[in-house]
Amino acid sequence: MAEQRTQAEVIHNSMPEDDPNSNSDFSSAAKPRWGPQHAGAKELASHYSSGKRLQETICLLVCITLMAFNFMQLVMHFKSENWYTILVCSLFGILVADFFSGLVHWGADTWGSIEIPVIGKAFIRPFREHHIDPTSITRHDFIETNGDNFAVTVPFLAHMAYKFVSLSPEEINKTYNWECFVFLLAIFVSLTNQFHKWSHTYFGLPKWITFLQDMHIILPKKHHRIHHVAPHETYFCITTGWLNYPLEKIGFWTFLEDVIERTTGNKPRDDDFKWAQKQN
Repeated sequence: MAEQRTQAEVIHNSMPEDDPNSNSDFSSAAKPRWGPQHAGAKELASHYSSGKRLQETICLLVCITLMAFNFMQLVMHFKSENWYTILVCSLFGILVADFFSGLVHWGADTWGSIEIPVIGKAFIRPFREHHIDPTSITRHDFIETNGDNFAVTVPFLAHMAYKFVSLSPEEINKTYNWECFVFLLAIFVSLTNQFHKWSHTYFGLPKWITFLQDMHIILPKKHHRIHHVAPHETYFCITTGWLNYPLEKIGFWTFLEDVIERTTGNKPRDDDFKWAQKQN
């Protein structure tokens, strides 16, 4: 056990690269099936460009500024007698964030390829890399981990900020509960990949993060492991993971895949399999 902990810590305090897929043998003779040495993982990682880095940095800075402004406005217009409605709207915002995290994750995992213009290398590439090198996310800094998610929320937060500066206090009070919903939705969408990263980080996390994971307020490690059993066809929600079980029980993702395959003839996860099988 001590030897395993030492080796795992070498890989940036992350889980053995893919425990459910027989990647936890740390003996000197063993060669991991997946990980940063995989040919596909190396090629995919090389496509992270300086232009992409600049876009992520700008979006993250703009988003954080808008979050801070909108939070101050929400505090200024807060009325304690509405706490129950505000709580319900906020929780609903978290649920919607979890659903959309699953929808985007499922879509990028299951369809398309990195050859698609613009979105391929920018947005689909990280999903392909993650399946053949699950620990790569733990080696990414805050910008690379979260830049895309923060970018998605910028238009909604900007619209919220515009309303706060253009509407009267009376008009703001009428839409206050909706703004709480949008704000919590934006916060949890923005931090989805950070929660995802923490679910792959098995050592060295602060106690408050492991507490949130244990309480299933954010994505727990063992819960997310289910998704990383090949062929990665279930448990796509990665914000809190609250919706994974009910969506799996009703066959939500399987139904969508069947409809798309019958309609288009495209097979789910075809591109994902291609990268996993890449040898050189």
